[in-house]
Amino acid sequence: MAKGLALGKKRLLVVTQHYYPENFKINDIVAGFVEDGYCVDVLCGLPNYPEGEWFTGYSARGPKYEELDGVKIYRAGEIRRKGNTSVRIFLNYVSWPVTAFFRVMRMKGSYDAVFCYNTSPVIMCFPAIKASKKYHAPLATYVLDIWPENLYGVLNVKSRFLRSVAYRVSNWHYNRADKLIAPSTALKERLEQRIKNKGISTYVVPQHAEDFFAVSIEDLALQSEFAGKTVFLFTGNLSPAQNLEGVVRATASAHRKGFRDIHLLLVGSGMSQASIERTIQEEGAAELITLYRRVDARDIPKFTAFAAATIISLSAHADYQLAMPAKIASCMAAGKPIIASMDGEGARAIQEAECGYVAPAGDEDRLCDCFLEFKESNLTTREQMGRNAKEFYEKHYARTAVIKRLEQIVLSEE
Repeated sequence: MAKGLALGKKRLLVVTQHYYPENFKINDIVAGFVEDGYCVDVLCGLPNYPEGEWFTGYSARGPKYEELDGVKIYRAGEIRRKGNTSVRIFLNYVSWPVTAFFRVMRMKGSYDAVFCYNTSPVIMCFPAIKASKKYHAPLATYVLDIWPENLYGVLNVKSRFLRSVAYRVSNWHYNRADKLIAPSTALKERLEQRIKNKGISTYVVPQHAEDFFAVSIEDLALQSEFAGKTVFLFTGNLSPAQNLEGVVRATASAHRKGFRDIHLLLVGSGMSQASIERTIQEEGAAELITLYRRVDARDIPKFTAFAAATIISLSAHADYQLAMPAKIASCMAAGKPIIASMDGEGARAIQEAECGYVAPAGDEDRLCDCFLEFKESNLTTREQMGRNAKEFYEKHYARTAVIKRLEQIVLSEE
């Protein structure tokens, strides 16, 4: 029997700007909470990520309330990210926490706990803090992107004054949680350096991969589009944090050095798309690289089924070393070798699992070498890397164990 059922059905408020139909792990986490017998409400935004356009059926007017799969969804307004310019993203960042704060004030009922799924920005925690005080419920914040460090990885903020303000604002939000959850040990240690409230408990819970990532799907029509090519697959948000321009240049370099059938397949969309397209043209690599549209997460196994390897990339920013990207788990679940351009926690996980090749973040020459090393490897080596990846996923990132751990932390006195 689920813990919540054993103690009487507990009520949980999840606060997250991004929720279904947007594609974030919180969708699956909420589904897991419900499956285990908890009563879950979600306070979120109006879906427009990542393209910045309203999803079908949504607009600035709403709907502001929905019920889906046993979950009550309260939506607060926001300024959409239209165009994904710096100004529009800033307006999106600041608008939702404000409207969500006032949404909390109008919500009725009671909750045993508040769970903030904190991607960028940190002020996403603001309505969660209000909810925690209003309902006299402990607040657990899952810190996926630590601020202001993550902000500096995307925007080059040089002003000492602005940096000081961002640091103080971030610390204010972190210090008002009862529990802070980090996806990696390094990020947990950084949070512990930042909090002055010694009553805050800290935990490490890695991001999981949904079960469907581990099940290959054969799509013969899709496979035929890339027949005869050695496909390296990247899926997800195309943003400056990923430095996919560097991956494009490394791919073109590997082709010039004799990897004739190499092909980079980028499945997704985001603010870096125009920059990536320019880089492809500059490298004369249009025949080597395909920019595919964003697809539903459940369709990604159709691509990993025929990919030779998956790609993970992060920019060469010191604070990104703290991150353990969710992509690590989903790529390992696919059971394919991984070629990564990154530092820190993610790189160590791939090396520990012995499931691929790792180049330092931003080192395009070394990434090119990784492609060439893969080319020279034999089928037995590649298959063993794939098995190692799947085994590491099952041990560390499987859905059931991760969600159970979150339940223990968020909904108990631990």
